[in-house]
Order: sequence, then C-alpha cells, then structure tokens
Amino acid sequence: MTTLIIKTGDEAEFFSRGRKIAQLADQKRPLPTESVISFEDPADVLKLLTVARLALFRAIKEKPGSISAISERLHRDRSAVKRDVDQLAKVGLVRVELCILPGHGRMKEVSVAAQRFKLEALLA
Repeated sequence: MTTLIIKTGDEAEFFSRGRKIAQLADQKRPLPTESVISFEDPADVLKLLTVARLALFRAIKEKPGSISAISERLHRDRSAVKRDVDQLAKVGLVRVELCILPGHGRMKEVSVAAQRFKLEALLA
C-alpha cells in the first residue's frame, strides 16, 4: 500500500467502499493502492492522534527501528512508547515485525504502514 487515508465517515460509506473494491476484484481490475481507516466520530481521531503519538509517528517514519531505539531518540520512557506504538499498530498506522538479528537474537522493528498519509475530517 502506498497511501493510507485516515478519515471520518459513516457505516454506509464504509460498506459502499467495500462494494466498490469487491466489484473491482470480481472484474479482475487493479485494486486501489490506497487503504482507508475510517472513524465515525471525529473525537476518536483526536483521541488516537495525540501530540505525543504524532511526534512518535514522525520519528518512526523518519527512521524505523526498535521501540527501545525510538524511545531513546525521543527521550521518552520505553513503556510509554510501547503503549503508543500498540495503539498506532492497532488501527494500522504502523507495523511491528519480528526481525532476526544474526548472532544477536530477535528484535521487533516498528515501521510505518504506508509511504504517504492523508488525514480527512468532516465535521457535521
């Protein structure tokens, strides 16, 4: 996926988007290279994208790495960064993948889920 859109929308819009993707798949046409994360309430978007999580997200986008390395770069407590990474991963903004380190065990690497991000909010 190249673009991730974070937006507000209702249930009807969600199912309409799903039907369009299913139709493209049925017709064996290319699927969109963008993915959408939709929230019904704009307050939920604001609850997710706090100032600290936006700074964390930018740091991960700039330089993916382990939670420990990221927390050191941001001068934040590791457990707080882990909690924020878990929330961002839960909605699909970041990925946490287990990487094998030759001769050194394993590490969980945090990276962004897409190359481009778009935030849309409609306040009604």
